[in-house]
Order: sequence, then structure tokens, then C-alpha cells
Amino acid sequence: MTDRSSLAGSALRLTKRAYVATMHGVGRGLTAVHALPSDPPPRTSRARHWLWSLRHVYDVPALAAMDVPWWTYDAIDAVDAWLAARPETRVFEYGSGASSLWLARRATSVHSVEHDAGFARWMEPEFARHANLTVEVVEAEPSAAPVVPSAKEGQGGLDFARYVATIDRVGGAFDLVVVDGRAREACLARAVEHLAPGGLVVLDNSRRARYRAAVAASGLAERRTTGLTPTLPYPEQTSLLRAR
Repeated sequence: MTDRSSLAGSALRLTKRAYVATMHGVGRGLTAVHALPSDPPPRTSRARHWLWSLRHVYDVPALAAMDVPWWTYDAIDAVDAWLAARPETRVFEYGSGASSLWLARRATSVHSVEHDAGFARWMEPEFARHANLTVEVVEAEPSAAPVVPSAKEGQGGLDFARYVATIDRVGGAFDLVVVDGRAREACLARAVEHLAPGGLVVLDNSRRARYRAAVAASGLAERRTTGLTPTLPYPEQTSLLRAR
């Protein structure tokens, strides 16, 4: 990894820590004056649920209690209904976290690949509660010429080829594939190859310019959902992709 990438990664981590500390502090104050409840409001009360989520960002027990992935609320509702209409669903997920817990409560099986070993260890107590959830850590490999790079800041000099290819090794067709980790352009292309008939792909943060060409190249029909997203202080976009 280059010095520039290392510095960018360090700055990003510091920014995230500052944000988390600020949100936790504000949330404690709002809870103390009863402006926010101690327990998460129902998801149907979007504004209150969203405010509650901001106060509990990166709070693992609270993430489990919230029972939501970090997608737009419209995407959550749509995927929840889609899963409920199917007696059995096999899910593959690029990028683990709150979504892994949420999916494990609704799908037959979930296989998630995670690039960050530290994050996976941090979430392990919650992951272990679900027998139908497998979270596999596949870290990126340092490389001067990555076969599958990531455009995310701080990820220069890393090859995500093994991470992207995890879906090939697990094998078979998946009813739902979630693309919410690193190297998403390559992950989306690989997801299409493993999508079961009538299947669905969830691509998070799909407003990013670098993902638009990948969506167009996928050949899938896109429904964009925008708006509030749990834990994020700004509107986001999550795309739902299906075969045409």
C-alpha cells in the first residue's frame, strides 16, 4: 500500500471514530431527556427509527436489536416483502454486518464474505447466534498490480481477486446476492453469473459514479430507492436489480 493510501485510510478511520463518538454522545443526551426511547422504535416509524439508529451506530447489541440492514428504508421494505414471499432462499453477501443478521432471520441460508478480519471478530458474538449464517474472512492481498483493485480511498495496492471469487468457490445459484463490500463493480459482474432465475441483487450506495457503468453492463433491470438509511446522517441510494 502506498504512503498516500495509508494516510487516506488513517484519516478516514479518525473521521469515522469522531462521528461515532459524537452520535453516541448526542444520543445519550436525547435519551436522558426522553426525546429518544431506550428501545428501538418500530421500522414503520421511519424518522424516529432513523434518529435512534444514529445514536447507536457501531453499537453491536443495538445493531442486532434494530433488525435492519444499512440500506434505504424503501429497499429494506421491498427486500423484506420479497423474502417473505419465498419459502426458501439462498443468499450470498459481499460485506458482512447488520445486514447479515437481518438476512439470517429471514433466509434459509446466508454466506457472507468479509474483507476486514477485525470487523468480523468484533461482530462474531452476534454472528454466532445464527446457525444458518456463515461469515468467511477473505482479506485483500498486497499487490503492485492488483487484478481486482478497489477504488475506495485507502485501498490502493490491494488485490481483491480472491474476495470477489469467493462466490465461485461456494458455488451454485443464489436467490439473493447483496453487493455491499469492496470492489463492487467486479462483485456485481460475478453476482450476475450466480443469480438464480427470478433472483435479486441488492447494490448499496449505487449513486456513486463508479458503479453506474457496472450496473449498465450487468444487463439487469434497476429499481433505484433513495432516502433515509439507518445509521447514516444523509440520504443514500440502494438499487434492486433483476433479470429483464
